[in-house]
Amino acid sequence: MDGQQTPGVWQVVGRWLPRMTMALGVVAALAVLGGCGGSSGGSPPAQNGSGSGSGSGSGGQNATPRGTPTVFNWNYPAYTAPDAWVWNLPPHMPPPRVPADNPMNEAKVALGRYLFYDKRMSGDGTLSCGGCHEQARAFADGKDRPTGITGQKHPRNAMGLGNVAYHATQTWANPSLLTLERQIPNPVFGTEPVEMGVNDGNVDQVMKRLAGAKDVDYATRFAQAFPDAQGDPITWEHALKAISAFERTFITADSRYDRYLQGRDTLSAQELHGKQVFEQAQCSACHAAPNFDDQFMSAQTTSLVVRYHNIGLYNLEGRGAYPKDNSGAEEITGNPADMGAFRVPSLRNVAVTGPYMHDGSVATLEEAVRIMAGGGRNVESGRNKGDGRANPFKDPLVQDRGLSDQDVADLLAFLHTLTDERFLKDPAFSDPFATQKQ
Repeated sequence: MDGQQTPGVWQVVGRWLPRMTMALGVVAALAVLGGCGGSSGGSPPAQNGSGSGSGSGSGGQNATPRGTPTVFNWNYPAYTAPDAWVWNLPPHMPPPRVPADNPMNEAKVALGRYLFYDKRMSGDGTLSCGGCHEQARAFADGKDRPTGITGQKHPRNAMGLGNVAYHATQTWANPSLLTLERQIPNPVFGTEPVEMGVNDGNVDQVMKRLAGAKDVDYATRFAQAFPDAQGDPITWEHALKAISAFERTFITADSRYDRYLQGRDTLSAQELHGKQVFEQAQCSACHAAPNFDDQFMSAQTTSLVVRYHNIGLYNLEGRGAYPKDNSGAEEITGNPADMGAFRVPSLRNVAVTGPYMHDGSVATLEEAVRIMAGGGRNVESGRNKGDGRANPFKDPLVQDRGLSDQDVADLLAFLHTLTDERFLKDPAFSDPFATQKQ
């Protein structure tokens, strides 16, 4: 998620995060990271500018013409896998990139699974990563917005984590969070909002809890996961790397759609027509295969154009504004044209990841489809009143497609074929503490 860091506790984590080597061209992006970051695992150099030009360096946002949304043109270095991990992927899914300083191994993934579900990882011992990311919901949480340990609601919806290893950026609207290793400190240490609530007062206590656990032999598990560790292996660096490694295994590529591509299953006439509608209505322009998003980055990727999109959900006072403190990439880039611009989420398992949109304000998948196919949303009353269809910052691709009710029904049928039942039930991703209690 897109939270900010507590400066004191960030120094604890910042000791091991490598310095950011990218030229983001966005001063605010660095501020969110407390001045630290890293291009772990071959993160690309970034350029901030319009589609016809680009700027770089700490003042790059000034090179973006007013009224032009920010575009990041990224080049990726040649990639050699830093490990011998076997991904077991279908032919249409290339392997993901793995950071060179956090190679995969079975012991690390197994450790990450425990830590992902361990409530002791939070400041008061009441909330785990799994508390806001449930496997049966493709690691979303079924709520409009998650709640942290202090009762504070997050302004953003909890995204599903299926195929998170393939995301060029993490979170809804922060272009500086390029890897899981850089994203995970936000929910753990963030203060705006507080999620897991680790701070200066309890940061050391959390590791002591793990070391003293009676139900999990963390001393052995950390040592096996990080055999080259010097001194005590139970550290924040290793804990966050292990969770990152576990999340990289969240590969979802065995839906009925995937099996159809491989000739192992068939789609009904309605589903096939829905697929045709999906393509003809240009849904695939932003939700492109194989991950049905527009920030797919794999071991084969050499370059990528990254954009955030305003889809016309709001238009406060008819001036294009979004609700306060939830205005998207504009919060990071400082570019007014990025108002209401958010990352395109993957549509894999979309039938189980509702409610929808960056703020969870759309309850059903049908409503979400109708909004997108209708060119945006008209909020007719309340504090957010305004016709988003007329938002001046809206992406030109979001327009009324004139779909019939039958088209919508068929499109929904196709989207349901993207549900990967195996992924939702795979024991490898399940809560090990729940298994221990059985």
